[in-house]
Amino acid sequence: MEVIIASDENTLARKCADIIESQITTLPDSVLGLATGSTPLGLYEELIRRHREHGLNFSGVSTFNLDEYIGIPADHPQSYRTFMNQNLFDHININQSQTHVPDGMGENPLDSGPIYEKKIKEAGGIDLQVLGVGTDGHIGFNEPTSSLRSSTRIKTLTHQTLEDNSRFFSADEFQPKLAITMGIGTILESRRILMMATGESKALAVREMVEGAISAFFPASALQLHERVTVIVDEAAASKLELKGYYKFVGKLQDDLIKKHRPSDWISR
Repeated sequence: MEVIIASDENTLARKCADIIESQITTLPDSVLGLATGSTPLGLYEELIRRHREHGLNFSGVSTFNLDEYIGIPADHPQSYRTFMNQNLFDHININQSQTHVPDGMGENPLDSGPIYEKKIKEAGGIDLQVLGVGTDGHIGFNEPTSSLRSSTRIKTLTHQTLEDNSRFFSADEFQPKLAITMGIGTILESRRILMMATGESKALAVREMVEGAISAFFPASALQLHERVTVIVDEAAASKLELKGYYKFVGKLQDDLIKKHRPSDWISR
């Protein structure tokens, strides 16, 4: 697991965008796994800027989002499809038919997971998966005690997740308690994983994810099992890491090496 500590959120967004830009520039038909929430917003803004100002081309890219709420339609203001359209897809030259979000309104929700898994496989698998981490260690909507080999399925959200996400819903608005999410096993099948975390509220989660024991009780710890994970955090999110100084030392050495190698050395497929 590679840990990069950025000085601030803007630097973090640029470092993450560098990796994604290198991925899709070298492999224009890359398959990206994407996340919602407040953490990746800076990344999406930076990708939009690079598309508008530097012609970053998304025309051949396919995307698969991690999750969606059960019980709200795709055009609902709080759906993750709406989130992605408003914060990324509507502002870049991506083919909307190549963007995928789990179906939260399927006639039989239990069928939606296997259907989504099939689509990912038909696309050739995910080359680069973007993740955030919840304060309780969830990735996607894989809540604590989720199977480390799980595939896309329906999950009941914990009180902690409902509380964390309640800020996105008004007091009189329906807040779903169920979601469909890529499984931990699905995430681990990605060729490369890019984990983002910002803010002091994520510091404990980052420490447990990077330095803690692998446990279903803390789903993000399963990322330690993947051979190619890059964790990029800001100073606040890194504040509880015991080996923070070591990660900074390694990061400096890697920065020097990157200057001597092509960006394509980062590419997954």
